[in-house]
Amino acid sequence: MYSEELKTAVRAAQAAGKVIRSYEEENKNLDVSFKGKNDIVTDADLAAEKVIIGMIQDVYPGDRFLAEESFDSLSLSDDRTWIIDPIDGTTNFAHGFPIFCVSIALWEDNKPKVGVILDVSRNELFSARKGKGAFVNDKPINVSGLQQTQNSLILTSFPSPKIGFLNEYMDLFCNLMEETQGPRRPGSAAYDLICIASGRCDGYYVYGLSPWDLAAGGLIIQEAGGMVSDWLGGDNWLFGKRFVAGNATMHAFLMDKLKSYIPREHLS
Repeated sequence: MYSEELKTAVRAAQAAGKVIRSYEEENKNLDVSFKGKNDIVTDADLAAEKVIIGMIQDVYPGDRFLAEESFDSLSLSDDRTWIIDPIDGTTNFAHGFPIFCVSIALWEDNKPKVGVILDVSRNELFSARKGKGAFVNDKPINVSGLQQTQNSLILTSFPSPKIGFLNEYMDLFCNLMEETQGPRRPGSAAYDLICIASGRCDGYYVYGLSPWDLAAGGLIIQEAGGMVSDWLGGDNWLFGKRFVAGNATMHAFLMDKLKSYIPREHLS
């Protein structure tokens, strides 16, 4: 099941990648708007999203969409819903920092069925469909097998300074600087997730992301043999703003760290 949907998502991601590269190659002056103080959108985001939605609608006109730049309601039903981030890492893209991705997922019955992430700069296409494994450019991938947490490479992101537990979050970051080979913050959640799925990095924890940041990558990690959850170990990771991932050892390690540093009232 969902093999045709996967093919459609791959074609849409590749088409969006061409749109994004055209803005780079032609040295177009980006039209940048601010959705929030540190949250920008460019005309490349809008153009890529239009291409993705158009291509999927042509094949599946009855499906729903939850896309970052055009969503009406931040919710999900049991219906088939395509969850789209046309450029995950827009700030990186706008600055010419080459870590940004196209992310496309299909969810049905509130569960992920298809996930595609295109690392635009490296032209690496990561894909998965439920129960069929995970791949990069059609080659199978697996999460890291690392068991020695002190040798791990951890990914994260920095939350808004307005959150009520910023000091505790940063204390955790500092602890991981000492107990692992160091945390990294590339600036694109989709990129973080494919690094976990492919075993390039070992564990990931984050606060404050949106559904389109996680919808595709969460499935790709699961299909690569990894674990994903919210900070209490449950399934409320798409909308719950709290996400942790890795192989079984790294997932458990980060869960213990979160419980040690983050006050319980902020774990859910």
